[in-house]
Amino acid sequence: MKQTFKLLQELGFGEYEARAYVALLQNQPMNGYELAKASGLPRANVYGVLQKLEERGAVVRLETPAGARYAPVPPRELAQKLDSRFRATLEATERSLEKIAGPVEHNYVWNTKGYARMLEEAHVVIAEAQESLLIALWHHEALRLAEELRRAEARGVAITTLCLEACAQPCAGCRGQVYRYRMALEDSERWLVLVANSAEVLAAEIDSDETALSVRTRQKLLVDLAAWYIRHSIALAALMNDLGGSLNQLINTETRAALAAIGAQQPSENWPAHLRSLLSRPQEAAE
Repeated sequence: MKQTFKLLQELGFGEYEARAYVALLQNQPMNGYELAKASGLPRANVYGVLQKLEERGAVVRLETPAGARYAPVPPRELAQKLDSRFRATLEATERSLEKIAGPVEHNYVWNTKGYARMLEEAHVVIAEAQESLLIALWHHEALRLAEELRRAEARGVAITTLCLEACAQPCAGCRGQVYRYRMALEDSERWLVLVANSAEVLAAEIDSDETALSVRTRQKLLVDLAAWYIRHSIALAALMNDLGGSLNQLINTETRAALAAIGAQQPSENWPAHLRSLLSRPQEAAE
């Protein structure tokens, strides 16, 4: 119950308003006296609270032979009213702020911490995409971003997805052109990389305990690096899968030496061998 009161207050309800609305949901309709008794509100305040709830469209007044009684608007209807009202307010606020905002002189790099904050930033980046989205992610994050990605695809955004977990089957979260290649360096950490409209990037590192560190920026160099990471990873994985064991026969000595020199995690393992070991790990079925 406390959580319900808190959620209503976050939506702008006063404490008394939240308590009154919840009491009406549990036992309706009621007059002012009955509501004060059921909710614990002071009788002197109850009609003022009911008036505010009427103005919010959260309750309706019923005229009966015994006098005025009050009934709550159903929760779904209330949520729809609040959604419409907040959306209109947010749109008006955005237009007003844009009129007074000065020109952007710097492309800032925003650093954030926390899994919930990372998902919040990811939802914003995806929602703002109008042309294209390049994505590299794990199954875990794909499911949490599924609805926002579905909306992006529905409005015509071209989506390219690199599933770093290489799920055996597509999951509900991956959208657009999906490439399932296991390109991750560490099993203990997950990555989320989003590039929207070739203009903005969100990159996050997620620990096994879901502690996330994120970077979001429009700085062109970082955007391009992230975009090319996703594209190059897909291209390299596809080529490695096609060439397989014939790679060494197809490349010359100088190229082989260059690939060995760029290194791998293990000193005894060269880069092509390391990449082959990543791609050859058993695939796991999506949940």
